[in-house]
Order: sequence, then structure tokens, then C-alpha cells
Amino acid sequence: MNKILVICCLVAVFGCKAKKQLTVNRPVVVPPKHVDQLSPIRSKQVIFNTFSAKARTSLNIDGSTNDCTLNIRINRDKEIWVSVTALLGIEVARAVITPDSIQVINRLQGVYMKKPFSFIHSYTNKQVNYTMLQALLIGNAIPQLLNDSTRYNSADNNITLSGNLKDLVYKLIVGHDMKVTQTNLSNQEAGQSLQINNNAFMVSNNQEVPSQIDIASVAKDKKIQVNLRYVKVDFNQQQDYPFSIPDKYSPAD
Repeated sequence: MNKILVICCLVAVFGCKAKKQLTVNRPVVVPPKHVDQLSPIRSKQVIFNTFSAKARTSLNIDGSTNDCTLNIRINRDKEIWVSVTALLGIEVARAVITPDSIQVINRLQGVYMKKPFSFIHSYTNKQVNYTMLQALLIGNAIPQLLNDSTRYNSADNNITLSGNLKDLVYKLIVGHDMKVTQTNLSNQEAGQSLQINNNAFMVSNNQEVPSQIDIASVAKDKKIQVNLRYVKVDFNQQQDYPFSIPDKYSPAD
């Protein structure tokens, strides 16, 4: 159960190559000096109502590796739905995360879990919220980090944004096309760090998203790596978010 919970939580927290026929022309965008320096970055954020993706995923927890496929659906600002499948496409777990709660079904063991959203803080910093999870899954900058106190530095065709969000130290690296390529979050006192790398951008429904998202998390003595490889991505398609707990399932310990 623990591994399945980590998969569902971390995929949401942060969360095959890009389609060959899709190419991205990534021109250099130079922000005019007389406007807000963050405006060009904000203008490149993905705007959507719904999002769906299929991702080949590798999860490594302290040296133990598990491979699976994730089907992810997002109803913007409302819920993140994740289905975890193993070999032969057999579903082993399903999760729904909302701004207030997280629910997980473990089909292998016939158990379920219902927790408040704060349960995710067992694996991440307390500053992490639903909005952050949603942004990281589609390659957006975390909205809370694009604030007036963020330090801005431009060099070598990259922009570095850095600052503090309470006890959370952050640094974002933004490419010449104003897309976030790396996000770093850390809390030295709690012994927590998180790095997310976005690579191999692809286009779907006129939206540019990373097809490769690599996550490295350290929480004291626990090390976790998650590698997402999106093989299919769609925006603004009609979709449902089925989730029901079978009567015979029992609460997880």
C-alpha cells in the first residue's frame, strides 16, 4: 500500500519520447525592459479546463524500482484523478486528489484510504498545496512563486527566479522561450529537497508541455525518484473521473 500511495501522491506533487510528428519552434523571447519582468513567463503558462495524459512511469524508492503506467486526468482547480496500471494494463490502484482531500483504492490488497489533503505533507513540505500539484503535472511555474518578491536574474539565455515562501526556499530556471525547465524546492531545517526537471517539450491542442518530467525528492534519509514519460496528452476534452469504493474493501491500516 505504501508504494502505491507514494506513486499517487508524488505523481500529483510534481506527478517514451515526444511524438515524432510534433515539433516545437522555440523562439527567443526577450521581455521589454519597461514592463513587469514576470509578465512574459506568466503569458506562457498553459491555460486549460481539462487535461488528460498517459505516462510511462518509473518509481525508485531508496533503490527499489517499480515501473507502471499512469493515466492522469485533471479538472482544473477541482480534482486530479490518477489510475495506476501494471503489466497487461491491469489497474492496481486509483486515486482522486482535491484541494481538501485524497482518496486511494488499492485493488491488489482490497483496501482504501481517505485522508485530508494534509496527508501529502507526510512526503512533501507543508507549503505544497493542490495548485502546486496541478502546475507541476503540466509543466507550469508554480503560481505562488511568481510573486513581487521573487528575485529575477537573466544570464546565458536562461532566467533564474528565486526566493522564499515562508520556510520553503525556491529556485526556478526558465528557458529562452519562457517555459520552466527546472524547479527546486528545499527546507534545510526539515531536511527536505525536491527537484523537478522538464525536458523534451511537445505540443498538444496548441499547448506546449514537457513530455519528460523527472523528479528527485529527499526527505531526511528517504530518497525518491520519479520519471514520467508522457506518451499521450490532451486538453479540454470531455472526460469523467470515476471513483467508487467497493463495499467489500476495508480501510487501510
